[in-house]
Amino acid sequence: MSFDPTRALGLERLHRFLPCAGADYAKLRNLDLPGHPHVSVLSPWLRHRLVTEAEVIDAALRAHPRGAEKFLAEVWWRTYWKGWLELRPGIWTAYRQGVQVGLNRLAVEPGLAARAEAAMLGETGIDGFDDWARDLVATGYLHNHARMWFASIWVFTLRLPWELGADFFLRHLIDGDPASNTLSWRWVAGLHTPGKTYLATAENIALNTQGRFRPDGLAAEAPTLPMPPLPAPRPAPVGDVLDPTVPSLLLVTEEDLCPEFLLDLGLRPRAVAVLTDVAGRSPLAVAEPVQRFTAGGASDALARLGAPDAPRFTRSELPAFLALADAEDVAQIVTPYAPTGPVASTLDEIARLARLRDLRLVRVMRAHDSQSWPHATHGFFRFREAVMG
Repeated sequence: MSFDPTRALGLERLHRFLPCAGADYAKLRNLDLPGHPHVSVLSPWLRHRLVTEAEVIDAALRAHPRGAEKFLAEVWWRTYWKGWLELRPGIWTAYRQGVQVGLNRLAVEPGLAARAEAAMLGETGIDGFDDWARDLVATGYLHNHARMWFASIWVFTLRLPWELGADFFLRHLIDGDPASNTLSWRWVAGLHTPGKTYLATAENIALNTQGRFRPDGLAAEAPTLPMPPLPAPRPAPVGDVLDPTVPSLLLVTEEDLCPEFLLDLGLRPRAVAVLTDVAGRSPLAVAEPVQRFTAGGASDALARLGAPDAPRFTRSELPAFLALADAEDVAQIVTPYAPTGPVASTLDEIARLARLRDLRLVRVMRAHDSQSWPHATHGFFRFREAVMG
């Protein structure tokens, strides 16, 4: 399966899938089959916004004025997760702390460490689970249903910390997203909807893999994990107001690799730069396919902006980035709003350092986000009613 990190290929994949986005998707989406013939596999492009949720929703509605509700709901889930975490950023902080606690446990609990290593190498002996672990590492992708089964087996059969499973996914999934990944694992573990867990069963796996896998020895129960009360949502962010007449540097990040919407708002930057923080996704090494897709997507964005040789920076190179802003004699750094995660944290640090230079960081939010995120206050179905009608 090819994951060419260009907007053109993402749009081609979208339009090739659209005829199947209606009744076929509703009927066959849960089947985990080789080649993933019944799902769009658009998530790597959506995660980096090489293709946006709004574009996919609009295209699906044009192709299927009625009948694409299941496909549209899956796209809206991505928006919901982003909005839900944006209203409760402390959940991301707690997850990161949980990953470190889990890593500390591996260092002193040999049994736990052995189970975790076997799970990540695909050497547990569990039919299906081992195949998904190896596929994930090899391809950077898993079918959504396989992700649910994998997470359930990780938590309830192998009795491993859910945060370490989420970290394993985030290191290897090309579409690994702080919101979708963290909150999906929490949902499986019963931490998103308190008391509601997801139990993988051999029968369901056999049915939806058409007999490829039928694992033995899976947990018969999925008891609720201990959890603190969910935090109350904070007010939804609104982003900054862009004044396109102010001398500007356009900062492109891996969170939004289609920044042309800022040009549509009148921005004419004096310079362009790229900021990536792939390494910030995990305290462990992030897989090469993830790094390659992100770097390639940034190259594609720069080419479309007519700035193929624009400099690139990581979090460790912020002084050099700000020196570039000084050299270009700009008064503001403009970037698409980055939702909660490593890049957002890096932008917070840029904003702090920029103020010391009398520079302003302007984070511009897309209309899709500003209109939908405020509705992510409770469960998905209330959100869906608000945004889909």
